[in-house]
Amino acid sequence: MKIVLATGIYPPKIGGPATYCRSLADQLTKAGHQVIVITYGDKVDSGKWIVESVSLGLPIARWFAYAKKLKTVGKDADVVYAFSSISCGIPIILSGLRAKKVLRLGGDFFWERYTDGSGYRGLRDWYASKCPLAFVGRRIMGWILRRFDHIVFSTDFQKDIYADVFKRLPQQSVIENALELEIVVPMELHTKQDPFRLLFLGRFVNFKQIPMLIEAVSQMPDVLLTLIGEGPQDTSLRKLVERLELDSRVRFVSPLSGKEKYEIFGKHDLLVMPSLTDISPNTALEARSVGLPVLITEHNGLSHHLRSGMSCTDLSTTEKLLEEIKRIQQGYSHIAEAASKKIDGRSWSEVALESADLFATICAQ
Repeated sequence: MKIVLATGIYPPKIGGPATYCRSLADQLTKAGHQVIVITYGDKVDSGKWIVESVSLGLPIARWFAYAKKLKTVGKDADVVYAFSSISCGIPIILSGLRAKKVLRLGGDFFWERYTDGSGYRGLRDWYASKCPLAFVGRRIMGWILRRFDHIVFSTDFQKDIYADVFKRLPQQSVIENALELEIVVPMELHTKQDPFRLLFLGRFVNFKQIPMLIEAVSQMPDVLLTLIGEGPQDTSLRKLVERLELDSRVRFVSPLSGKEKYEIFGKHDLLVMPSLTDISPNTALEARSVGLPVLITEHNGLSHHLRSGMSCTDLSTTEKLLEEIKRIQQGYSHIAEAASKKIDGRSWSEVALESADLFATICAQ
């Protein structure tokens, strides 16, 4: 098959879609498929597959530029697989390609824009609300979704929410994210340290509720916090730490990858992820794969069997977050023992095989 992978970002840029797209392109190419990647930004050196770049500009102008590129490289493609509903989905619709159109969703564009504006509702509650942006989001997203032949979700969690919100969806399926475990440090039974060491790892964006975590730490003098990542809230988070006089107990670390990321899991007692909603919490699985206990919002996309060794609960306020961290501190040995139980990995070759099988089925219809 000739497969076009349409992504907003691609390495060397950092982010979930960039990693996913490159890894999938690699596996599909090894399986004998012809792969072309289209992305925004500067020209990227291509290897065993072609990578085409579209210059960034004003949103509408770049959508048309992206659509023109799609027409050129995808005119005889069997499948075009999009990794973004807006930045890639709209150009695919504009392109008028005859290829089968598949959209992968592991997030929600309009809900994330709502939370960027200090919105406080989780994904399900937001869609059920009378918020004007939710109304607009439902209309635009529904229009986009109905113009694809198939929707791939990363979790049943988001698939179920969309099934309730959008009544005329195309066919859907779930292809879970990869969880590569080959590079990790050995599984271990963590022993509580003094002081107790908390870890956050992810994008510094509003829906992650990092300020609430910092405020909770300000009320626990026996706790240290490490924040690993980057994002638009970076400056405001640093100012909050300074204002609360927590410079000696909260430290910022640039994004880590590979073995470095797994090794820092071993230096902490608890990964804390208090997001409003966490659709595809891969970091929680990575931490869990080396035995680090995890505290995560109950509004997450983890399947039931992956939640062992994790505390999934209501973390909607500083008080609730504070109470749960203290509860885990007091009974740490029990959650650490549960977290030390082995979980199964999921390779990129499995993800690619499921994707290719889906594409073949859609093309045969």
